[in-house]
Amino acid sequence: MPAEDRDSLRPLAERIRPHTLDEMVGQRRLLAPGTALRKSIESGRVHSMVLWGPPGCGKTTLALLLARYADAEFRAVSAVLSGLPEVRQVLAEAAQRFAEGRRTVLFVDEVHRFNKAQQDAFLPHIERGTILFVGATTENPSFELNSALLSRCRVHVMEAVSADDIATALQFALDDETRGLGGRGLRIAPEQLQTIATAADGDVRRGLTLLEIAAELAEAGGSLEHGLLEHGSIEAGDDGAPESNAAEKTITDDILAQVLADRTRRFDKGGEQFYDQISALHKSVRSSNPDAALYWLARMLDGGCDPSYLMRRMTRMAVEDIGLADPRALQMAIDAWDTYERLGSPEGDLALAQLAIYLASTAKSNAAYKAFGAAKRDVEEYGTQDVPLHLRNAPTKLMKSIGYGKNYRYDHDSEGGVALEQTGFPDAMGERIYYAPVERGLELKLKENLDRLRAERAQAQRKPRE
Repeated sequence: MPAEDRDSLRPLAERIRPHTLDEMVGQRRLLAPGTALRKSIESGRVHSMVLWGPPGCGKTTLALLLARYADAEFRAVSAVLSGLPEVRQVLAEAAQRFAEGRRTVLFVDEVHRFNKAQQDAFLPHIERGTILFVGATTENPSFELNSALLSRCRVHVMEAVSADDIATALQFALDDETRGLGGRGLRIAPEQLQTIATAADGDVRRGLTLLEIAAELAEAGGSLEHGLLEHGSIEAGDDGAPESNAAEKTITDDILAQVLADRTRRFDKGGEQFYDQISALHKSVRSSNPDAALYWLARMLDGGCDPSYLMRRMTRMAVEDIGLADPRALQMAIDAWDTYERLGSPEGDLALAQLAIYLASTAKSNAAYKAFGAAKRDVEEYGTQDVPLHLRNAPTKLMKSIGYGKNYRYDHDSEGGVALEQTGFPDAMGERIYYAPVERGLELKLKENLDRLRAERAQAQRKPRE
């Protein structure tokens, strides 16, 4: 098969992969003219690094450009597909190449999927300079990579590519006649190109794939059925496959609707984006911003987050960030959870939305949360303290005879319903105050009552007991 025919079988995103730094879109913070990384790449003095960023942001492309500018051999291994034997073979080849005076850029895709032993295998080769190590990961390297590997590499954070930059890449693919779709008579309106760029959701590769599918549909007559006929997936009728004409090479709104029918936003269900988004939801509730809370809730549901997880987290918000300022919030969380389990999605989604609005809109207090934390710290510090005799249970005569329950005052028989002179803590600790109600919501009333009781109790306990 001729080389040009083989090249035409490669995906569009692979065919038009940038050959120079100027062809890359996005990543201006890292690769704009004059930046440190760009200078080092252009000079050929590159260093081992970890590229951390979302899918389709250019990690593989940047690794290829590193090898091109450094005049080095490019080798790639995938942590998903490669084991330690294959890695050792690649490293041995790199060592031989290094001895012959040529460097190797070793690109390790999904490096966070390698275990500790596999990651450690790279260390001596990085130290000796046998390889220029380039690891790519979509996960936070601080959590997923060994500290020994991180200490030998520079971490570069890459960002999702903006829709405008993706549109630039799509236009380049449409215009380029050598590697792209140029010369095929395709027509697409600027607003439709922008629609594809937006649907790509920060992923250049995804945008190019969507464009390629749309182009194939336009050339095949504008429907999925025609596209299948052209590719031989179903048999043509008596009249044969429909012939293309100029009008059929226009990427129409109908074609885009077919291509973008099942699009989803980026969401990793357990990785960095997942925890960033649940953090944003929690902090929006805490900041009393119901609109932002609704947005992050919708983002997580759209990405496929388990609604039970969201309900568990929002119930936690009700007790941690709202607490006794509005005890109704906890009951509302339980009710919303029960409602969702009865209705499911999409009807039950509204229960989650209403809960997010209420949690964000009502009074906030973490006083109970802080008070419990203070009590736990005292438990750790003071250890196992004896319960004071007057607070102990005395169900038998023997217990009573040795002082259990002695001098206990039954509060309901006391004036005001509280035995103010009675202590509640172990003798070695003395009385403590953990709970400090805020002056918001129901806690405002609790604070007024507690302030009065605490003052009266302190005064009563200063008096000598009868």
